[in-house]
Amino acid sequence: MPFANYQSVADVARPFRIHFRREPCVSPQPVPLSDSFRAEIDFTLREVPFDSSEAAVCETLIYPFLREVWRVYLETLTLWSHQPLVYDADLSGVPDYLVARRSPLGALIFDQPCLLVVEAKRDDFSRGWGQCLAAMLAAQKLNAVPEQTVYGITTNGQIWQFGHLYADVFTQDPRAFTLEDIDGLGAVLHFVFAQCCAQVARLFSAV
Repeated sequence: MPFANYQSVADVARPFRIHFRREPCVSPQPVPLSDSFRAEIDFTLREVPFDSSEAAVCETLIYPFLREVWRVYLETLTLWSHQPLVYDADLSGVPDYLVARRSPLGALIFDQPCLLVVEAKRDDFSRGWGQCLAAMLAAQKLNAVPEQTVYGITTNGQIWQFGHLYADVFTQDPRAFTLEDIDGLGAVLHFVFAQCCAQVARLFSAV
């Protein structure tokens, strides 16, 4: 069924036999954010009605932050917006954003996904994580690389939560990172992107 039909992590864990853990699984990797990006986020928070709709949150907060961090890794990774992800009838849908290996065939060719990002619509993080885990599992099965860790983010734009899926174990970091600490949030996003980058080099270099 579509990712959107999963209401919680348990909805995914039960049928697919996924083990759940809650423990820290990301570490800050400080990389300076550009002054222009800081100014843009500050302007958005002061002047833009970013919480007027789900689309506005994605366009004004989530995507700009992902794009700012991704620029450092664009030789290895590609950031996709609303890219369909279909494994089978039970695991299919359109995550808000995903990061994938940059295809050797070019930036416009979709390749192995390694990070899934789902908006916590109406601040419902439980449902957001259900959708995100379903998308992570679809990515894992599509990639068919047993030793790969697939990362996930659920966010309402201001609060960001992180997790990863390795084999049949989903680990959710209990900490929330927020725009109130923009450097801390940026550092964790850089960590996740860097981990994805390292995995691509290790696992897919010969593909």
